[in-house]
Amino acid sequence: MTGLDVREDRVIEISIVRMKGERVEDSLDSLVDPGPDLSIAPGVHGLDARAIVGAPRFADLADRVVSLLDGAVLVAHAAAWDAAFLEAELLRARKPLRLPFFLDTLPLSRRAFAGQSHTLGALADRLGIPRLAPHRAFDDVRVLRELLAKLLAELRPRTVRQLWHVRVGERRARPDIVEACIVLAETGSRALVSYRPSRRQPRSMAAIVTQVRTDLDPPRVMGYALPGRGRFDLRADRILSVVPHPEIESEEGSS
Repeated sequence: MTGLDVREDRVIEISIVRMKGERVEDSLDSLVDPGPDLSIAPGVHGLDARAIVGAPRFADLADRVVSLLDGAVLVAHAAAWDAAFLEAELLRARKPLRLPFFLDTLPLSRRAFAGQSHTLGALADRLGIPRLAPHRAFDDVRVLRELLAKLLAELRPRTVRQLWHVRVGERRARPDIVEACIVLAETGSRALVSYRPSRRQPRSMAAIVTQVRTDLDPPRVMGYALPGRGRFDLRADRILSVVPHPEIESEEGSS
């Protein structure tokens, strides 16, 4: 963008890749002419007025943007900015589209990975994702695709809705995690619990859940780890996944 004011600034480069699973269905990569009344400072992205000579206006791309977004889940890093600028540009192009729901890889990365910085560049460096043209839209999207794949592997969601519920700043627990823990507490079944302590790497443990305190905010999950039976008391919003672990059950049953 030319800046961060959604009312005054404009998009100057756009990259959208529409995917189904691991397959690319469609994509759009284009510089965008913001109009003669706006100056472009190279700043972070390195683009200037000469770079966008001959580029289309956003209105010329609006139909393609709407088509790419139709029925899809928007994924971006610090996604609220992308959603706000897309809505503003589409409204100016007389193609209004609301984007109230999206997946933001920023809070997802804060839940999944330890580290001081969770900028896209810092995450790429930490996770070994090469950056070919930092801060350019097309390369950021390429990095974003690799980052999302690593997040899915770490968080193991069954649905997109489960990822939507990852709100690190709000200390909000995923409802599916809380529900799974309640079932474990009621049945006494064993499970493999993966969680991430504050500013530390994720940990996994075989466990038996004995109680879930849903009256607390965020809920607390209590029980003991196997085989040593050390007690634990976990914040539910820090639990990454809960997976049934029949191997543990069969081992204990035969001992």
